[in-house]
Amino acid sequence: MVSELRRDWMLVLSACVGVACSSIVLPFYTIGALIKPLSAEFGWARADVTTAILFSSGLGALTAPVVGALCDRYGPRVLVLPGLAGLAVGFFIAAGMNGELWMFYLAYGAMALLGAGTTPVTWTRAIAAAFDRQRGLALGLTLSGTGICATLIPAYTVWLVESFGWRVAYVGIGLLPLLLAGPVAFYGFRPQRMAAAAGSTSTDPQGWGLTLGEAARGYRFWILCLSIMLVYLAVSGISPNLIAALTDQGFTAAQAATAQGAYGIAIMVGRVAVGHLVDRFWAPAVALVALSLPAVGALVLTGSPAFAWVLAAAVLIGFAAGAELDLMSFFAARYFGIRHYARIYAVLYAILAVAGGSAPFLFSMVYDQTGSYRIGFFMAAGLFVVAAAILPALGRYPRPPAAAG
Repeated sequence: MVSELRRDWMLVLSACVGVACSSIVLPFYTIGALIKPLSAEFGWARADVTTAILFSSGLGALTAPVVGALCDRYGPRVLVLPGLAGLAVGFFIAAGMNGELWMFYLAYGAMALLGAGTTPVTWTRAIAAAFDRQRGLALGLTLSGTGICATLIPAYTVWLVESFGWRVAYVGIGLLPLLLAGPVAFYGFRPQRMAAAAGSTSTDPQGWGLTLGEAARGYRFWILCLSIMLVYLAVSGISPNLIAALTDQGFTAAQAATAQGAYGIAIMVGRVAVGHLVDRFWAPAVALVALSLPAVGALVLTGSPAFAWVLAAAVLIGFAAGAELDLMSFFAARYFGIRHYARIYAVLYAILAVAGGSAPFLFSMVYDQTGSYRIGFFMAAGLFVVAAAILPALGRYPRPPAAAG
């Protein structure tokens, strides 16, 4: 048997770069380095700045079901290419604002609407259809694009801000989907051909799959929804506020960026490690371990830790951020099938997007009211524990009809 990864490595690589430059990733992982510059120039509260993520993620949630339906009907390639260009336009709009909050929020809304075709709904649809035996690992490698972004882009944004100002920073960020991901996707992201090749050898029939309605009538769907919501409330509250929280504690901007980089590396490790493990072991058990560890990291951040402990905490939380999106994609394909994967995944993604968009604002609001992120870190620890504990209730994998007879 030819390795699926060896056969379709270009599809995975192009999807990985696309995820790194997507509408859910770039706005999220760059805003942390922009909180203080924007607050200083315009006098905005930190919650004012991070509310922008609610606009980008919230509108992303609204568009996700439409994207999923279009993806299942026409294929993901026709959505990702214009979406990358549209996302760039959103960043360019942000570069041109002059202190009007409505225009700032409009820019982030444009990132979501114009860049809707770049969400993980499209990239993972291609991977889930093209892979079976190595699906978990392929999804992990694809979604490690979020870790690449979390590792490199905050430091890139800090450099742009310190060297040229926040306006040039927005332009520099907007060029990434346009000049990096766009050409790679144009030449390498051809899922129709790849998926057709996969169908002849897959043990998971491409025609099998629950409809969205059938999935929603089962308890597994709601367990998965709840776990996703809790994890992303925790992860998304911490991540964009991490640089600000650490500099508030007296760490330098360079140290805070290093911690954010460690967080990003851990996302990549989490993606690949968890993807590899779920191909070999029962995925809910893997999830129980992977999503419990970051509770320790969140508790570490409630105190006044030494920098070494900050790095350890960032790694544990980043590992969970890496694990959950990978697990969500794997669970959606394994428990509900491929036929209507994009529609089902789009709803799960919408929940993720709402949680991910709300949490930065909520954490920043806690800071604005208390002058500290400590309560937010305590809350995040509890959310991680509950999210991990409920996943084993998913039970055994269902057997596709062709294999069940």
